[in-house]
Amino acid sequence: MRFARVITLRTIAIALLLPAPLFATSFAYGIDESIPNPQALAALEQRASVASPREQCFLYAELVHQRTEQAGRELSSGDLEKASASIQFIQKYASKIHMGLADDSKRLKNAEILVRHTAFRLRDILRGASADDRPPLEATLKQLDQVQSEMMLAVFKH
Repeated sequence: MRFARVITLRTIAIALLLPAPLFATSFAYGIDESIPNPQALAALEQRASVASPREQCFLYAELVHQRTEQAGRELSSGDLEKASASIQFIQKYASKIHMGLADDSKRLKNAEILVRHTAFRLRDILRGASADDRPPLEATLKQLDQVQSEMMLAVFKH
């Protein structure tokens, strides 16, 4: 009990001594949940396609995250065709993350956190989806969970 109290007090003391921006970035990654416009998505997709292999993992994770937000909005508004296209896009880029997962990926931990958050958001979307919309969402969620697990293993290898 005493040991736990000492660790807790040390953790609090260290956290208070850290500068605010460093403390904030080390514990909370500001994940943007806004719906991107089509031009921003196209620009990010272009940037990801020409990026170095080290950068692609994070950029693909960002694309998957943004398209997940978009798919959620499309499903809630009843636009099933666009939502289906977004889900296929998510599956395509999740497989690119999976295939391009390299040991020397830059910002691998940030990409893993983003994929974990995206999977969480996809679970929320799945809960509100109709029975007809569930199978592709479940398949995509399973794929994202697998990618996130592999990313987590890669993070721990470093």
